Amino acid sequence: MLVPDPKVVRQLLTRYATLRIAQAERQTPAVDRELEDVTRRLCVTMGTAGIHDAVARADDLLVRARTDRRRSPEADGESGLSLAV
Repeated sequence: MLVPDPKVVRQLLTRYATLRIAQAERQTPAVDRELEDVTRRLCVTMGTAGIHDAVARADDLLVRARTDRRRSPEADGESGLSLAV
């Protein structure tokens, strides 16, 4: 299974949240269309049929990516290459 790029997922989640706020403040056809588009893209990216599942999976993916990054040798300032010659 392909794993979405966490940066792309983060951007989609941010845009989704921004549009939900904009829709709550002042609902317009343009915001509605863009929210529908971002919702669809987030669902497709996360492999879900509904936005609630997509957001939950996206959150899980971002938590795992953050945890993996902390465990990587690069996080400790190391390249992961052996110093032996």
